[in-house]
Amino acid sequence: MGVIAVILLAWLIGRSGRIITAENTPWSSRLAQIVGINPPIPTEDPKDPNPMPKKEADRLDFLLLGIRGDDQKSIETEGGLLTDTILIASINKTNGQTALISIPRDLSIDMMVYSAKGAPVQVTGKINQAYERGLAKSDGLGVAQKIFSKVTGIYIDQVVVFDFNAFQSIVEQLGGIDIYLAQPFKEPTQWGYEFSLPAGNNHLNGQQALYYVRSRFSSSDFDRSRRQQQVIAAIKSKALTLNMLKDPNTIISLYKTLRNDIRTTLQLWDISDLIKLANSFKTNTKIKNLSLTTDNLLYETKTAKGEYILLPKGDNFSEIQKALAGIVSAPN
Repeated sequence: MGVIAVILLAWLIGRSGRIITAENTPWSSRLAQIVGINPPIPTEDPKDPNPMPKKEADRLDFLLLGIRGDDQKSIETEGGLLTDTILIASINKTNGQTALISIPRDLSIDMMVYSAKGAPVQVTGKINQAYERGLAKSDGLGVAQKIFSKVTGIYIDQVVVFDFNAFQSIVEQLGGIDIYLAQPFKEPTQWGYEFSLPAGNNHLNGQQALYYVRSRFSSSDFDRSRRQQQVIAAIKSKALTLNMLKDPNTIISLYKTLRNDIRTTLQLWDISDLIKLANSFKTNTKIKNLSLTTDNLLYETKTAKGEYILLPKGDNFSEIQKALAGIVSAPN
């Protein structure tokens, strides 16, 4: 919970400086929908095999999406709005127990949801398109929230989209992070030179942490998911060690750094509740980890066009939903 609060609350403190975007609907538009000027959002198909799950009163479930960036160059030439990182953080409000779940970007889906304005949004193909498809209907966060809720069976309370600049800045603001490697890590070509880390204890700066979590040429996406979870845990540990939530100056500084690189559904009125909740948890609470891989719930295949994809075993999401329900509801 500490890492989530540190990453998100800094952004929220001054969010009013960035009000009207595609992701922050003006109050006039919201009022129009309330009074019926905008068409109502269609109801769900009762025969939908993956209905929207119910909100859990004793949990907070966050969807964290990492993108390359939403500047014009990234969008046009680098797939900047496709999500490289997909994580769900599920926090038990009572004891602070956190489950961190990685979903591979190559998981293929065929699903239709409605945007905030009632426009149908069809996502057929890799799940890393969900945010981008939603943005095309001016509701990237909302569409991603619905898609990932329906796939996982976990009601997503809040969505956070961050780019690589935000990730690096967070690590730098913390003064770097510490990770332990059981064996050396090497990425020979992806970054234009050989990036390597020795076995044992490593202290990473922002760029090193980014290279470590993004490297994939020398390993698999599944291994990359494991590394992402490792770094998130390291960020949480460092943030709690520094007592960042009790230092307003640090939070304000982080906000100023991140405000252009994060999008979120969180609102100003969520701040105090999140801070109180985060400060009530023990710092030694362990994170439960699960990555969806071909070793457990997925299998590899190719489309008719030869594109590599992952599908759920059984060709439906029921086993995934059952497994995730077990990890987010299991006691300490």
